[in-house]
Amino acid sequence: MRLPLPQLTERERHPAHIAEVIETATTEFLAQCLEPEDLSFPAMPPFGSWVKAFDEEAGNQIYGVVYHATTSPIDSVHRARALGMTLEDLRQQQPQIFAMLKTEFRVAIVGFEASERDRRNYQHLPPRPPQVHQAVYRCDPDEVIGFTDELDFLRTLLQVSAVPSESLVAATIREVYQLRQFDRDWLVLAGRTVGTLLKDDYDRLRMILNQIHP
Repeated sequence: MRLPLPQLTERERHPAHIAEVIETATTEFLAQCLEPEDLSFPAMPPFGSWVKAFDEEAGNQIYGVVYHATTSPIDSVHRARALGMTLEDLRQQQPQIFAMLKTEFRVAIVGFEASERDRRNYQHLPPRPPQVHQAVYRCDPDEVIGFTDELDFLRTLLQVSAVPSESLVAATIREVYQLRQFDRDWLVLAGRTVGTLLKDDYDRLRMILNQIHP
């Protein structure tokens, strides 16, 4: 008699599934990280890293860059307070702490891949952002490499106003540069593109170039 195979969870089927959209707008969306299965805090996606979400109704896969992340209490009335404990102490003495905190991150939308019939990348805002409660995934390196063959997305990142856009652009370039196995030609092209976009603002350009660290 053949035993039934164990049912895999969504996270086991798709390990890149890290969060869920909880707020959405034309240019960006807010996502909340999924709770870990063990006693630990959700892994906060790095500043300047790439994620994607799916607009099921339009059939578009939407790409974005993480520009802000926070960990805070689920209960907005009571703030977290210092306990003077290590993570191991918390696991043993205050395990409920891990269920009382949430990690959220904001994503600047930089483009999308059109429906399966088209399968083209577009580096402008999609007709609409992902819907609330849609899954958010880490992008595969090949997806990032394919999308960043063109560099128009850098203009979008330079317009993000909620954080220092110079640091965001530099972090994103560093991320892509590593994913491209330190492709020097791509790095030079990215630097020239930023130079063109900021040809009248030398101070911002200098800040970005100083933070790339090739």
